[in-house]
Amino acid sequence: MSRFVSFVNALPGAASQGLIWGIMAIGVFITYKLLDIADLTVDGSFCTGGATCAVLMAAGFDIGTAMAIAFMVGAATGLVTGFFHTFCGIPAILSGILTQLGLWSINLAIMGMKANTPLSVKNYDLLVSLRYLQDVQKGTRPFYQHPIFVVAVVTIVVIAILYWFFGTELGASIRATGANGNMARAQGINTDRNKVIGLMISNGLVAFSGALLAQYNSFADINMGRGAIVIGLAAIIIGDVLFSKIFRNFALKLLAVSIGAIIYYVVIQAVVSLSDMDSNYLKLISALIVALFLSVPYWKGKYIHGTKGFGKTKAGK
Repeated sequence: MSRFVSFVNALPGAASQGLIWGIMAIGVFITYKLLDIADLTVDGSFCTGGATCAVLMAAGFDIGTAMAIAFMVGAATGLVTGFFHTFCGIPAILSGILTQLGLWSINLAIMGMKANTPLSVKNYDLLVSLRYLQDVQKGTRPFYQHPIFVVAVVTIVVIAILYWFFGTELGASIRATGANGNMARAQGINTDRNKVIGLMISNGLVAFSGALLAQYNSFADINMGRGAIVIGLAAIIIGDVLFSKIFRNFALKLLAVSIGAIIYYVVIQAVVSLSDMDSNYLKLISALIVALFLSVPYWKGKYIHGTKGFGKTKAGK
């Protein structure tokens, strides 16, 4: 019974983290689903965003400026990956690995060659914080400062902006590039440019999410982005498996990704709270959860609909 109570008490924190990581997953969605690119830059750019935000705030920048710059620095990492892929002809997955590798040193340099940078609630006016969550539960802060409320509003704004952007001519051409690159080129679309723009938007959002998580945890750490791509894929796959039949609008698909991230963190929290499992096995659990949800479309096709594989189209990924 005590374990169940512990799980229930931990749900607000799990939902808050899920929403924060959900913004990162939306960034992964842009490359994985729209551009059909497996971008591994995110494991590095996530930390880049957190480190940039923490260092700038420690230097006296306000939260809005720090997060805007974190987004732009994250977009720059996507630009580097896009340069490797389109200009240098390096396969996308290797381009992401190269950028991610280089970002380890860059992230350390951003934080002054230190493994972490603290952000004390007492010294900084943060947008979200675990401390704020606790204060709202105690009644010492208004409800609108609860991380769930704040990040939910931010997520809605991000989805609204992306929905508008991908409805423009440029946004539609980026989607066309991922859907069928050869046909897009035949229509006069600059697919290389679109890939670079898509990678920049994706990693900008990933870095923005990292900036939020650094505030929530009250520190930025060099290891904070490790395994980010797994969490992003988990959120995408969970959202697709559970909501693909009812969420057909583009904005709702982005919302499904965010909900998928929340479900992922709730499942992880349930495993931790309701069992005696060592927390060192969380990465293994994460991999198994992703594998499970990746397998669901295959099992549905093979055993329910009588087809093989993940499907004939990109939608079956």
